[in-house]
Amino acid sequence: MSAPLLWCVVPAAGRGARVGGDCPKQYLPLAGRPLILHTLERLAAHPRIAGLLVTLAAADPHWPGIDALHGKPVLTAVGGAERSDSVLAGLTALPAAVSAADFVLVHDAARPCVRQADIGRLIELATATDGGLLGAPLRDTLKRADASARSRATEARDERWRAFTPQLFRRGELAAALRDAAQRGHKVSDEAMAMELAGFAPLLVEGAEDNIKVTTAADFALAEFLLTRTA
Repeated sequence: MSAPLLWCVVPAAGRGARVGGDCPKQYLPLAGRPLILHTLERLAAHPRIAGLLVTLAAADPHWPGIDALHGKPVLTAVGGAERSDSVLAGLTALPAAVSAADFVLVHDAARPCVRQADIGRLIELATATDGGLLGAPLRDTLKRADASARSRATEARDERWRAFTPQLFRRGELAAALRDAAQRGHKVSDEAMAMELAGFAPLLVEGAEDNIKVTTAADFALAEFLLTRTA
């Protein structure tokens, strides 16, 4: 029996204020094309991904209007003020054929360098549990700073991980966790946090550390370099 295909939600309604300028960072040029197109191309090229659901700002003037990549559908929906709102909007807008029990991926629009092998490993390992996420153990020394940016303590790095995307959970369970977190006033920074608050223990799957999130203007040069060396 062939392995099931999964849909991927890509929240892209934010503005990326740390980059600066009037254009949201996901539409700024990276190696001659908008950043988001590199991300969507990388996702659509994976054989286990059935389609993409991109959540956009209302009346987004920058969206290029694509409706398919690599022969796979690219759908859109209006996102929200926070990432969690946009992810929930994307989960709600998925095709009816995606059941509540089906696993769904969520991936940052600003992570164009995710490796195909890491996506496959996440799907293989996390679908055997209640879901999980790509990440990497923290290897640097971790400092606690005060308001003056002075180091006041060295924190233990044992059992600490950096969280990446994609993250993978069942459609119904993730939607319920996001709704519950919002109702309880929790501002969740990623999908795994919402699932943790709901009582789950997502599986951490180690992935390549070059799966960077483009956050500042300097990250664009690094991402362009990495794009030529990752697949």
